Amino acid sequence: MDLSIDIGKLRLKNPVMTASGTFGYGEEYAEFVDLNMLGAIVVKGISLKPMEGNPAPRICETPCGMMNAIGLQNVGLKTFLKEKLPYFRNVDTKIIVNIFGETIREYVRLAGALDEAGVDGIELNVSCPNVKKGGLTFGTDRRSLAKLVSSVKTTVKSAVVITKLSPNVANIPLFAMCAADAGTDALSLINTIPALSIDIDTRKPRLANVTGGLSGPAVKPIALRMVWEASRSVTIPVIGIGGILNAPDAIEFMLAGASAVQVGTGNFLNPRVTSEIISDLSAYLERKNIRAVKDIIGGMRAV
Repeated sequence: MDLSIDIGKLRLKNPVMTASGTFGYGEEYAEFVDLNMLGAIVVKGISLKPMEGNPAPRICETPCGMMNAIGLQNVGLKTFLKEKLPYFRNVDTKIIVNIFGETIREYVRLAGALDEAGVDGIELNVSCPNVKKGGLTFGTDRRSLAKLVSSVKTTVKSAVVITKLSPNVANIPLFAMCAADAGTDALSLINTIPALSIDIDTRKPRLANVTGGLSGPAVKPIALRMVWEASRSVTIPVIGIGGILNAPDAIEFMLAGASAVQVGTGNFLNPRVTSEIISDLSAYLERKNIRAVKDIIGGMRAV
């Protein structure tokens, strides 16, 4: 079975990727998964300077999912380039780095340095507050989003640029088209959904940050709908994220229009889930007598 997929100029051996923030910097999962099998590894979000993140507790279980308020903890650009990125020199998998900042200038500096370092892709986390706009997130303001994407694209020479859209908008196609018109090579969606969980005995929120991002199977129907809407509004590849725990979940996203998928919360439940999805996806295609996985993209038979 031909599992290869193109994301812009990137040729992936299969459409199964990891989601940023759920797979560490990649090396942490090497004892569970053959990293060479994956279509791509999207590493933990990177900022210009190291960040300690939010106080604990930062993760809690919820019905059909989990919430997190990690606070974007990471080692920072300098340490990532020096200590984390070299590990991948002997890994035959595409490496995509998720980046975030408070200003467009920060995104541009990060993207430029990573592009120069030779990463395969850069994923823009646009669910961050734009301090120049009074804290309004890049992903919920189309003007800010367009300026951010175009500025990064002007800077990046080799890496594929992926824009990770926020689910916190009323009309996802408008933001998908905005990022596409600004030059992004692909879209990924969705990011986590803001949520709250309370311990009824202590009457305190289960997360020290009070609110956190909801992920897992609970958000899958929402993510599927947004992927379907976004993929119908643009011609660039869309990467589906949200509650993917097995091959049938991944296939649903591809039928809805996704060219590839990212597995997030599933990595916590089963560290080998990505390799299992790849194997089961191939078996599905063989059972259905479908030669290439790309032939199922957008294949939902809507009434």
